[in-house]
Amino acid sequence: MNCRSVLLFGLAGLIAGASNLSLAQSPSPHRRAAERLIRANDKDGDGKLSRAEFPKQFQRVFPQVDSNKDGFVTAAEDTAFRERRNRGGSKSRSNRTAGKRGDRNRGLPEGAKVLRDIVYAKVGQRELVLDLYLPSNPRGKLPVVMWIHGGGWRNGDKGSAGAARPMVGRGFAVADVAYRLSGEAIFPAQVEDCKAAVRWVRANATKHGLDGERIGVWGSSAGGHLVAFLGTSGDVKEFETDAHAGVSSRVQAVVDWFGPTDLLSMNKQAIPGAKMDHDAATSPESLLVGGPIQKEPFRSIAIKADPITYVSADDPPFLIQHGDADPLVSFRQSEVLHTALKKAGVDSTLRIVKGGDHGFKQGEPSREKLAEEAFAFFEKHLKRDRAAR
Repeated sequence: MNCRSVLLFGLAGLIAGASNLSLAQSPSPHRRAAERLIRANDKDGDGKLSRAEFPKQFQRVFPQVDSNKDGFVTAAEDTAFRERRNRGGSKSRSNRTAGKRGDRNRGLPEGAKVLRDIVYAKVGQRELVLDLYLPSNPRGKLPVVMWIHGGGWRNGDKGSAGAARPMVGRGFAVADVAYRLSGEAIFPAQVEDCKAAVRWVRANATKHGLDGERIGVWGSSAGGHLVAFLGTSGDVKEFETDAHAGVSSRVQAVVDWFGPTDLLSMNKQAIPGAKMDHDAATSPESLLVGGPIQKEPFRSIAIKADPITYVSADDPPFLIQHGDADPLVSFRQSEVLHTALKKAGVDSTLRIVKGGDHGFKQGEPSREKLAEEAFAFFEKHLKRDRAAR
């Protein structure tokens, strides 16, 4: 594992947080993440980070992390910072209702609850966790949408349920999934984790009032790649693990927001003016597979990491949305996936957003309208009253 990968893995928790446990409740996920950050960047070996040692892309938060203003960040200070960010200023742990400023549950329907940091699988001693959002007064079994975050497979975390959050108000349960990042483990770890999360949802459906036969997945960027992979690899046993072995990891609907699908072609398909070198040894794609993607053995791994590799006629319906001005992941990545799905006879809809960049910050239709289209797609394919029509 190279230093840069370890650094980025350690930073994932710095931005989003991993749990609400306090430092005194050892072992804390916050504490472990803080210690990884220190080990990865402590160049002089003094057990703390100076401002010069602190990762450049997060220099803006250094004054907040350095709580005693001595010019250094310790593991204790970083742990406390993660906990403050994770709590959002609130003292209670979970199931908090909407309306409090800084509360991670703000904007949820009244009475909705959130079960945070549920362990859905373990890899050795490593716990993999998700948050489960549940609406109040559900009518019957709840269809489920799983949100898979982006971040180039090397950054990001669960914590907000992303674009899927409003679906709680539409009668869905939402599972917000954390998975191992590339700095911790290379492909297929990310896919294995997401599949394990699907199996956990299905295995625990009765306990939480869920409909285990109606599970949709939604993700953006690297998360888009992972949900597309879940959609096309439902019949591939290679990526199944022991967690809830024997339970299906198939999903019933996929919304892919601007996810990579053909890693080896990303440079060739890039739009004019795009600057990222996806073939470089330090690219997100190369870090995902463990080395330069155009060189063996990493080239073969990159092909295995492509959702398009596993397309078959029994794949679930897809809604793919992508901006034609995306400089990081070309819209052509979505075009080739859509073409492959249609050729196999899969129900696939491709929405190219004119002028849309990475994340739909610009373009038409707007991000809000695209989300509404995704809501309607899941309602059509996952709600029993709608799907029966």
